[in-house]
Amino acid sequence: MVDKSALRDAATVILWREGAGGPEVLMGQRGSSAAFMPDKFVFPGGAIDAGDAAVTLAAQPGATCLRRLAINTDARLIPALLAGAVREVWEETGLILGRPGHWTPPDADWESFAATGHAPSAEGFSFVFRAITPPGRPRRFDARFFLVPATAVRGDPEDFTHACDELRHLQWIPLGEVRSFDLPFITEVVLAELAPLIGRGGVPESVPMVRNDDIVSGITRLR
Repeated sequence: MVDKSALRDAATVILWREGAGGPEVLMGQRGSSAAFMPDKFVFPGGAIDAGDAAVTLAAQPGATCLRRLAINTDARLIPALLAGAVREVWEETGLILGRPGHWTPPDADWESFAATGHAPSAEGFSFVFRAITPPGRPRRFDARFFLVPATAVRGDPEDFTHACDELRHLQWIPLGEVRSFDLPFITEVVLAELAPLIGRGGVPESVPMVRNDDIVSGITRLR
């Protein structure tokens, strides 16, 4: 039996765009029956699946993103983190981060994405935050957060017709209004760190990491 409370690697994507009143981010609401963060508004993301490691990306992020991902992380995990981020965006929002191309998906989790005629791409990704879920929660993740401009999306960034039902009320939210929504604490921490960056799609000088394990709890910086 799989221990669902065991720490799992995960990827979260902060899609942003310039709206009429300033920068906006894409978020959705988790279901009331969800085991992890029920009813909260969150960015799309989730745990890395076994098949993600077998995916070849059509494009890589920049050298700074790759270099920072490698800090305190097994280099063999990096491709899976990037591919998993693309897959989670597709599953939860129906939006495509990819380039036109035909390829053979490694498993059923990737079949619907491949059927769109696109190969997954991490172009434009910026690694901006890392957080570990505290012990004692029903689900625990070691999550890497990626800031991605909406210009990386193929097609209409407001077309959520292919999204699964994991996130409800998908919407682009102005940054100035985000805190009026029911957010997880860690999402508020991430927004505080990223607010100065999102509007210009910048790369932080260092990547904050929130550690909530049995040894250390606090924010460190991955430099």
